[in-house]
Amino acid sequence: MNRKPIPLSPYYRSLTRNMVLLVMVISLTPMLLVTGIILDQFSTSHHEKVYAHLGELVLKHKQNIDSFLDEKVQNIRFLADSIDFGRVGQAVMIAEDLSRLQGAYGTVFVDLGVVDENGQQAAYAGPFKLEKADYADADWFKKAIDRPCYISDVFLGLRGSPHFIIAVRKTWQDRKWIIRATIDFLSFNGLVERVRIGETGFAYILNREGQFQTKPIFDFIPTLDIYIRYFSTLERMGKEVEIQERLDGTGVKSLYVSALLKGGDWLLVYKQASSDAFSDLRNAQIIAVIIFVFGGIAIVTMAVWMSGKMVRRIATSDNEKEIMNQQVIETGKLASIGELAAGIAHEINNPVAIMFEEANWLRDLIEDGAYKDEADIQEFERALNQIRTQGLRCKEITLKLLSFARKTDSRIEDLDIGHLIEELMALSAQRAKYSNIELVTRIEHDLPTLSASYSELQQVFLNLINNAMDAMDKTGGTLEISAKQEEGQILIGVTDNGPGIPKANLGRIFDPFFTTKPVGSGTGLGLSICYGIIEKMGGGITVKSALEVGTTFEIRIPVKTGEGQDNQTVAEPDTCN
Repeated sequence: MNRKPIPLSPYYRSLTRNMVLLVMVISLTPMLLVTGIILDQFSTSHHEKVYAHLGELVLKHKQNIDSFLDEKVQNIRFLADSIDFGRVGQAVMIAEDLSRLQGAYGTVFVDLGVVDENGQQAAYAGPFKLEKADYADADWFKKAIDRPCYISDVFLGLRGSPHFIIAVRKTWQDRKWIIRATIDFLSFNGLVERVRIGETGFAYILNREGQFQTKPIFDFIPTLDIYIRYFSTLERMGKEVEIQERLDGTGVKSLYVSALLKGGDWLLVYKQASSDAFSDLRNAQIIAVIIFVFGGIAIVTMAVWMSGKMVRRIATSDNEKEIMNQQVIETGKLASIGELAAGIAHEINNPVAIMFEEANWLRDLIEDGAYKDEADIQEFERALNQIRTQGLRCKEITLKLLSFARKTDSRIEDLDIGHLIEELMALSAQRAKYSNIELVTRIEHDLPTLSASYSELQQVFLNLINNAMDAMDKTGGTLEISAKQEEGQILIGVTDNGPGIPKANLGRIFDPFFTTKPVGSGTGLGLSICYGIIEKMGGGITVKSALEVGTTFEIRIPVKTGEGQDNQTVAEPDTCN
């Protein structure tokens, strides 16, 4: 048959919550720390990996583009060395040279021309009508005439389409000549367009004025001051590649990787949204969070289940322990009743002896026939009244004893502590009389009621009274019980002027099974039970003693502590006797 679950009190529900929180903190904190540390290290490692990869990618394309430009410059130089400037006006010769270039390198060379030192194009071969074109005012010509070789920025020029020029200067008969070739913009732009990673990664080239030298895949307006800083940083620090992460013009956090081209005149820039560049990291973080959440849910579920199971076991154990404690209290109570038995026996013996004598007297009167006159009848009535009086006395003594013995209910109720003490002193009066002990009570008037167990307090005070009487059994003395209100508590003192307790034993008198009585005369549980009962009520019990002076037990019980006690189904004594 299944045992019915014990309803959990607020105390056990609070204990369950505390255990769940403790398990969660102990389990989740290391898990959170380890996950955080691993994610942080993985994030750092992944950032370094992405930076290294993009830096290597940009550096590789920088080298490819520079090699492309250097190769075209060398092609024009080689061609310039073979040109006969005496026949430069012959268009067939230039056309043949352009044909050889295109045959060797494809359509990357669009046209070819020879320009004299005055900027006049002396010879031209190509698809445009640029014969006799005047470049005297052209920016590229002004720069090219002063340099052995020159690569211009991308511009529209006379043809109205984007292109750039590679120019090589040659001197013939003290005259300067410029051999210029136009590079196909689409072929050059294709070198940069191939730099693609992810969905948002692309590359472009800017000059120092912030003008595009290639056509970017996405339309945007570059912020000149930022790119000027890139030029400055790369030149000042001697870096080949610069990597930065910042917000772009639309507020999107992006990764920028830059490198110098064409001797520092151009800037190759690779741009990619950070969310795209670190998408693998984000996916790993999401997976880690999902694992952490499911792990956390599993931990919380197990914590709730295990804590509930453990608390229910504790509650069951405490309930069983409480039952055992009640049995121990009842056993102690029966032992206390046994100690009262001698006094009770004497107290009952007196009225019984009187009743016995009166009954014999009545029998003698009846045998003598003395029941006819008025005097005999009055004697009969007197004897019967005496028997009735003594019988009532026995009944009262018996009722008191039964009342004490039957009060086993440990439920909390409001009680008058003064009345309880007077009742117990009355029960102990006969034993005190025969032991030559004077009983004194000093109870303050109008004491507040206590919320406590009537039977448990009976047990406490009767144990203390019996212990005091045992101490003074051979010598006699005075036993005083006082009760007064003090600072929201009721202070009860039980004082005797017996032989006292040795100092060595004072620290142990509340320990279970510790007793100074002869073997067979005490269990050593009395004071342990008292301590446990008072502690459960939220109070305290202390002892003061001096040899040949006496002993005082002080009990402090809070006024109206019933609500607090309802939440305490088990109270274990810290130390007991």
